[in-house]
Amino acid sequence: MKRIEKLINKTIWAILLSLGMVSCSDKINEQEGQLNADDLDYTNTEDMIDPLVGAYQIFGTRGWEEPLLLSVRGDDVNSGGLGDQQPFWDTDQFIYNKDYWMYNSLFALHYSDIVGLNTAMELINQYRSYADPSYYDEADQYLAEIKVMRAWLHFNLARNWGNVFIINTTEPDTEYINGTVSKDGVMEYVISEMNEAIPNLLDARPNERMDIYGGITKYAAMALQAMAYQELENYQEVANVTGEIINSDKFMLYPDYYNLFKTDGEVSNENLWEIQFSDFGNATGDTFYHLYAPFGPTAYVPARPDASGGWGFFEPSMKYIKFMLDRGETVRLETSVLFTPDGINEIQSDPNYADLPGFVTNTTPDGDVINNSPRADFFSGKHYLPSNQIIQGRNNYGAGKNYIVFRYAEILLMYAEALTHGASGNGMSADQAVNMVRSRAGLGNISGVTTETVMDEKLAELAMEWGVRYFDMIRLDWYDELSYDGRTFTADKELLPYPQGQVDALPLEN
Repeated sequence: MKRIEKLINKTIWAILLSLGMVSCSDKINEQEGQLNADDLDYTNTEDMIDPLVGAYQIFGTRGWEEPLLLSVRGDDVNSGGLGDQQPFWDTDQFIYNKDYWMYNSLFALHYSDIVGLNTAMELINQYRSYADPSYYDEADQYLAEIKVMRAWLHFNLARNWGNVFIINTTEPDTEYINGTVSKDGVMEYVISEMNEAIPNLLDARPNERMDIYGGITKYAAMALQAMAYQELENYQEVANVTGEIINSDKFMLYPDYYNLFKTDGEVSNENLWEIQFSDFGNATGDTFYHLYAPFGPTAYVPARPDASGGWGFFEPSMKYIKFMLDRGETVRLETSVLFTPDGINEIQSDPNYADLPGFVTNTTPDGDVINNSPRADFFSGKHYLPSNQIIQGRNNYGAGKNYIVFRYAEILLMYAEALTHGASGNGMSADQAVNMVRSRAGLGNISGVTTETVMDEKLAELAMEWGVRYFDMIRLDWYDELSYDGRTFTADKELLPYPQGQVDALPLEN
């Protein structure tokens, strides 16, 4: 039986992710190349953190196509125009091609990273077996952090394909024979894994960590667990878990929504988990970047000369833009959408939107000018880093920008939604949770929130983030929302088809 192609074998990259990781840099001491598991001295317990740093590196090397594919089926996002990647455009129209490379890549990358994370856990357990008992808590914390990463990958796989494998070892062939597990079964697995992980994780915000600054804490695990409960429609547990996060008083909304997605908002008190990237403060040399070019404008005049543009594969939808204009949104719309002149003209071609607010312009608040593109009329502002925030000497689009995974606004809105489904709250009311989010956006308070109210708020707040909108709509069976601009969504379109290459190699159950 063929294995899922591994992007890493039984090795761990000993890569220094400086990213503010204070003691981590001392421990790894800029080792180069690969650290082979057979060469490790497991009696040197101080090196036990190295596999954890390797795990963060594995998790951080997300393919550029992964967040695009996770999001594109929502009514907040379009694929960008044709020209290449026709099956990606088709996917946005709910026309699926099992041979499309993006499907296979998302599937294979997630599983190869799961195997890599399992390898890191094996190495930590080896160090633990030689360590003095005083190090056991530290080892258990590291293992728990990796469990969160591994569970997030399983969570994504189940939401996209339904029945998938659960892989907990470095030898997945032995686990494939057990067959796939249902989507609900995977959610129960995620919940169970987080129950095991949470007691061993730090009770802190990521920016309070001193060993790995910005790393995973118990609150990332709790957020993931709440999302798994949400997929199971167990809204009382959603309220219990999100309410506990809220009542911890650890998190708060970053006051400036625009800059939350820029350099100033990185590792802020709002972010429960983010993937950190860096150029290590240098104009040349090594980098650890996510490739943001697919989100970016194909033609723009950067305020800082020589900064590069993007590919135009990810376009905020006209439906979303008009929804935001109808609500009187300002800061969230200006943050989320980069406008081209053609896009502005297209909006104004509708007589209802002939008079647009002054912030609807093709010049961003940081002075970057977004020009017309053959691929798209709008681009994502949440995946945009102003050119004047890119270090001199680096020209990549979005160079060094972090990628937020979970943030406090989503926790507040998950809590509010759970209460609208009849769950009992353990702190604030649904109205209070929603109004906290609205207040940051400059909107007035509302009362008597319903599920519909919360979904509108989630669309305004979380558009273009990890497919939140799409997965909400299929969870609620709100298919009409996804049937827009000529698309027709039906229940049989909820899941992607298994990639043909994986069907040929693995015992997948259709």
